Amino acid sequence: MKRHSTSVTLIGTGRMAFHLGHALLRAGVPVNGVCGRDAEKVRDLSAQLGCKGFTLPEVPAADLLLIAVSDDAIASVAKQLPKGEVVVAHTSGAQGHSILGARGHRGVLWPIKSLSPGKPADLSRVPLVVDASDARAREVLMDVARSVSGKVVELPLEKRRLLHLTAVLAANFPVFLMREAGRLLEEEGLSPELIVPLWKSMSAKVSEVGPEQALTGPARRGDLKTITRHLERLDGEPDLRRAYALLSELILKAYHPRKRGITDL
Repeated sequence: MKRHSTSVTLIGTGRMAFHLGHALLRAGVPVNGVCGRDAEKVRDLSAQLGCKGFTLPEVPAADLLLIAVSDDAIASVAKQLPKGEVVVAHTSGAQGHSILGARGHRGVLWPIKSLSPGKPADLSRVPLVVDASDARAREVLMDVARSVSGKVVELPLEKRRLLHLTAVLAANFPVFLMREAGRLLEEEGLSPELIVPLWKSMSAKVSEVGPEQALTGPARRGDLKTITRHLERLDGEPDLRRAYALLSELILKAYHPRKRGITDL
């Protein structure tokens, strides 16, 4: 494996740091250390990545200090990092690089992927978004990003925020609805596994033919009687009932504009 000259210090011990750390190793990018506030978590992740662990504010030198923490913690963590010519970046799709403070070289490195617990994710085909404040930051971030993934795109803040919003619509909300569907089944003594094959097949179909062709269901067909029965079944679930009604109304508006008004049922 080719060893890169651009080195990284990883700041964070959560899911993003875990998956990015392993992706950097697979790409041959030197990880000079893992930094964090929780000594035990630092020790665990640094052992997995085969590097040294450090407790903030102690930070080993590197070409890139990569902050992989929650959005709310980025600013406070950045204040603890050394100044100078080092490039500092965070991994949030929803935050600008100005949150990193008055630094000469700052940026963003954001993988467009839901990073859940489990084995290290393969990021080699996952889009990586880069946003840099200057030429030096861009050079370092693009070198690291292209080492990790074959799909790298540069986007400014407003376009990243739009992309982040669409990621929530396309990934987070359906997963929560899957959770709620499983809960309803379990309450009636049925296994949530019964709908897992449907979930998998729909995801594959969307990838194959696109959402326009893949969408099915009573609202797509304009079947108001079935929608009404479903809403009646959800009378004991007022929040979920409203969500079902609103989503059905949106689908009807798109495909059957004359069959409107189900939110009044």
